[in-house]
Amino acid sequence: MKYQVMVKMLMLLLSRRKVTAKEIADRYSISTRSVYRYVEELNVSGIPIDVVRGRFGGLCIADTFKLPVGYFTKAEYDAAIQAVKAMLMQVNDENTASVLEKLTRQMKNERRDTPVCGNIIVDGSAWCEGKRFSEKMQLCERAVDEGLRLDIDYISRGGEHTRRIIDPHVLIFKSNVWYVYAFCHTKQSFRTFKIGRIKEISYTGETFVKKQFKREDIPLDFSDTVSKKTRVTLKIDPENLPDVEEWLGVDAVEPRGKHLYAEIDIPDNEALVNKILSFGGSVKVVAPTELKEKVKKAAKNIYDNL
Repeated sequence: MKYQVMVKMLMLLLSRRKVTAKEIADRYSISTRSVYRYVEELNVSGIPIDVVRGRFGGLCIADTFKLPVGYFTKAEYDAAIQAVKAMLMQVNDENTASVLEKLTRQMKNERRDTPVCGNIIVDGSAWCEGKRFSEKMQLCERAVDEGLRLDIDYISRGGEHTRRIIDPHVLIFKSNVWYVYAFCHTKQSFRTFKIGRIKEISYTGETFVKKQFKREDIPLDFSDTVSKKTRVTLKIDPENLPDVEEWLGVDAVEPRGKHLYAEIDIPDNEALVNKILSFGGSVKVVAPTELKEKVKKAAKNIYDNL
């Protein structure tokens, strides 16, 4: 009840800019003492409300104060849009149609401008592809939001180009990589596509109805379905600890005596060998022996080709 009244007080002040404490108390059936206490709490939260004493005084809010652009929740936008649509069906008025168009456009713009993770900005692009990656992300996000079918040119890990028509259902962020989980019309089944491997992307002009699925239906171990995982023990040079933590996560590294080690289950493939080599000898393979030999062989090939 308390916070509902505080919100109503704020909305009243925004519409009138000055209201007496008695009027608020009478309107919401609370005491004037409670009104002043609520004003103090609103001030603490960053809303500038002044108390002006005297005959023509009252509670005043600065003319420059505005609610944040994203104040409306999705549910509130939907309710407002439905209400205006209902009015437009009864009264075919140009101004009402304009209101509906602006509300709809504003909701879509806010949803695209807001990072996927709410208050967290996440950029899954490589350093050299920021703008291009962001464009692909925006297309995928809008397609997920509005049920828009996509035409993509997808490059597999082996370099094969395939054209796919997909119905994107949800975006996934895992291991610092963005994916789109979509129904693929080519394979007639759900597939997970790495957005960084989409070469070209465009809307087909068609819409689709999302199929029902649960979170557990999504195979979140899709990052490497070909290579088996193996238990790997690495010895880490402290100077390269920040880079290793970014790769494996801070919880994977632990001190053992005077040295740092990481013991993890990870796909044993060429990408792992290349990653270990990228640290220039500051990350050493302790186990298994097979991986150690692979790294030695790859390092020798690099040396022989210099």
